[in-house]
Amino acid sequence: MSSAVSSPGAARPRAKLTLASIAVAFAAADTYVVVLALPDLMSGVGLSADQLQRAAPIISGFLLGYIAVLPLIGRIADVAGRTPVLVGALMLFAVGSLITAAAYDLPLVVTGRFLQGVGGGGLVPATLALVADLWPAERRGLPLGVVGAVQELGSVLGPLLGAAVLAVADWRYIFWLNLVVAVVLAVLLRGARRPPWSAAVGLLAAVALGLTLLAPQRLASDVTLGLPFVPFAGTSRLATPIGVATLVLGLVWAGLVLWRSRSHLTGLLAQIDLIGALLLALALAGVVLAFATADPERELMSPAGPWLLVGAAVFGVAFWVWQRRAPHAIVPAGLLATRPAWGSLVVSFLVGCALIAALVDVPVFARTTQGGGQLAAALVLLRFLIALPVGAVVGGWLTRRYGLGLITGAGLALAGAMFVVMAFWSRNALDHFAATVVLLLCGFGFGLALSPVNTAILGATPRANHGLVSALVVVARMVGMLVGVSALTAIGLRRYFAIVDDVPSPNELCPATPASCRPFVDALRDAAISQTHAIFAGAAVCAFLAAILAVALLGRRGVVHT
Repeated sequence: MSSAVSSPGAARPRAKLTLASIAVAFAAADTYVVVLALPDLMSGVGLSADQLQRAAPIISGFLLGYIAVLPLIGRIADVAGRTPVLVGALMLFAVGSLITAAAYDLPLVVTGRFLQGVGGGGLVPATLALVADLWPAERRGLPLGVVGAVQELGSVLGPLLGAAVLAVADWRYIFWLNLVVAVVLAVLLRGARRPPWSAAVGLLAAVALGLTLLAPQRLASDVTLGLPFVPFAGTSRLATPIGVATLVLGLVWAGLVLWRSRSHLTGLLAQIDLIGALLLALALAGVVLAFATADPERELMSPAGPWLLVGAAVFGVAFWVWQRRAPHAIVPAGLLATRPAWGSLVVSFLVGCALIAALVDVPVFARTTQGGGQLAAALVLLRFLIALPVGAVVGGWLTRRYGLGLITGAGLALAGAMFVVMAFWSRNALDHFAATVVLLLCGFGFGLALSPVNTAILGATPRANHGLVSALVVVARMVGMLVGVSALTAIGLRRYFAIVDDVPSPNELCPATPASCRPFVDALRDAAISQTHAIFAGAAVCAFLAAILAVALLGRRGVVHT
């Protein structure tokens, strides 16, 4: 084991890794808890239950922040260090949580969720790169598996945490809890150093922002104390005296931070390709918005999707041209030239395509066949999710004994085989224990692939770029999930409408009682089940293809050394 791990001085980095892993788990939990709280959240910002499409930016805003800015954050982690990025990401997550918790309209919620996405996404590459810093290439598989397990554990805890909070309190308390946990973790990660004066100004700005957005009734309605909350014009809570004070405090805080870190900032800007990062972010944003803003029950992509993809392609070409000329390209030439490096991205993309089918359509199948609400469907998915972290740890442990491609291929082949079984599930399949076994094995198979893919790309790239390549793996998987949910749902819908077109009308099936025609209802349910069968079959194809490419590209024996 390297000195970085065995020396006494390694205790502090190990403690940081533990804190970073907790932060990753909590941010992952927030992704799933919001889905559960979405109906209450919509009501809280003035949207009715039938305005789900207007609420789409709440989800897409988070994804946009999570994906588009991730390569830049990964690069900053390589230049500025892992700890500053972890602390900065947590503070962004905290600010986003504050804005969301205190939001009174949709634009503020979307802004808060975007900042949460940037912060939560930034935690992942910095944590993976920290693992690569502490363990040599031949030993980092297990700790990477543990980090992957912790991240997936967040997806298990998220629905449970959301249900617990919503059972006793308002949806806003989910984000107040996020705020408290993020601040505590940031303080612990920063260590015992005395905070600068800018921290006090930042705290005042945060408190002022919370008061501005919340406008507490006892203060705002007071004859004297309520004056700062009176809008200059209209009804905006930002266009008030306290809103102006918040803006001033925020600018003062930003000025103090920039002045205090001016020497480091100059060096940072000299080593980061901001233009390249912006072009890449715009290209990724086009892909995210094309698919994330679509209604998956009706369309492959949003109505503006083709134009968004054209824009993404234009920015992608511009990014490629710029990278060939930039002196400090954000993706250095030759960084992804080896098979394990670019192969990890391809496999990660296909893993995302297949994984999303389980995350979305297992609950759909549960609601279609068993009825019940969203919570009941989430509990069915829990059988899949709970096996993911177990598989991640086992996959990391196996990297010490077997080839990365072999482990990844075996895990994805197992997941693909379970999708094949799901593609033949009957309408009462979930009533039997065999379905639980299938879901557990499918989740375990996906978990096996997490650590080897990360290990492969980290082992095939220089240490100076580990933050960036870790970010690219996450981006590839997330983009795969977005593309996968749209493409597989389109396949499923095609099957659904082909069956429905052949179903006789209620008047033909039940001339006496067409309004409550049971055969017609059963036929529609069978068509919906067939739709999920088609999606599971498509996911199986993605999983098997990823397994084949993993064996071919990631290596059959041993690990790749830096």
